[in-house]
Amino acid sequence: MTVNKASHVPGGLHLVSKLVAGSTGLWKTLGNMETSLLGKTLQQQEIEKPVFVTSVARSGTTILTEIISQHPSMASHHYSDFPMTWIPYWWNSLRRNLPLPEVEPQERAHKDRLMITSNSPEAVEEVLWMHFFPAAHELSGHHLIDATQSHARFEAFYQDHIRKLLMVRAGKRYLAKGNYNVTRLEYLLKLFPDARFVIPIREPVQHVASLIKQHRLFTSQSAEDARVSKQLKLSGHFEFGPGRCPVIVDRNRVEHYQQSLDDVAWYASQWADIYGFVQRRINQNPALSEACYLLPYEVLCTDTKASLSKLFSHLDLDDDVAMDIVRSYETRLTQPSYYQSGFSAAEEALIHQITDDVSKALGRLG
Repeated sequence: MTVNKASHVPGGLHLVSKLVAGSTGLWKTLGNMETSLLGKTLQQQEIEKPVFVTSVARSGTTILTEIISQHPSMASHHYSDFPMTWIPYWWNSLRRNLPLPEVEPQERAHKDRLMITSNSPEAVEEVLWMHFFPAAHELSGHHLIDATQSHARFEAFYQDHIRKLLMVRAGKRYLAKGNYNVTRLEYLLKLFPDARFVIPIREPVQHVASLIKQHRLFTSQSAEDARVSKQLKLSGHFEFGPGRCPVIVDRNRVEHYQQSLDDVAWYASQWADIYGFVQRRINQNPALSEACYLLPYEVLCTDTKASLSKLFSHLDLDDDVAMDIVRSYETRLTQPSYYQSGFSAAEEALIHQITDDVSKALGRLG
């Protein structure tokens, strides 16, 4: 008797994702053709004060992107833009003319209470970075892209891509969610000197618990459906599951992650490495400090009105529409209560040992 394993990835989506990922050179050419045909109309589209929501995974980037995207000035990628990310103008023009059925919101794959549709904002642009920076997610690589680096072909393609998305969405400002952009803050600030960054920070014990929960969820799903781990890689997600790869901001830390670390030490190390990097760069770069808004996740949940008001002010969106958005979320956000960390006293002590120095430094920033 054959036992059917669970299916967690739609077959059609996985097939098209593989086809696109296997021919990115072709899709880049099509993207350049799209740019060329749009001509002067595209080049007249300005990129003004783009917003990048970025941080360690499971820190609140998704809900913050959703909130910011409610403002009509903002234009973001949607779930439906993947895997046709390379040709946003043509793909969205086609979708507008298709008799697509209405689909009810459903909980996303993370099983974290967030309901989504194909039009929900999502992190989609990572596949572009992966093509132009092929070592972006290799353990032996160095994932930091800073202001000293230049990549003319990527920069031209990326800026045109943003212009096309702004045209498609009829928006004035680009909004991007992307956890890996946390290693590219100064590079992005060089490309867009008026950019704004939103960086949520979560208390380390609960944050590590959430990261481990997701890692085990996707590892379990991958055991049931091999397409899960493949789909994560195809879409540029390496935070969880069998194919997880640490974010390396210091080459000296590669050896650390090559050890047989348990999940607690692995994710606590990521917390300390990434947030420590952010803290140091903000301290050393006044322009970056001015562009960043560090938002404690717990404060977002307990004092939503004040947190979101400061957020929209930082984004230069403190208008009546923004205040309406703030009011609509004022009583909706709560800290997760559907799981407990389950850590032993020794595991909590280990998390604090790894993260306390960075936690204190971040506290001084606030």
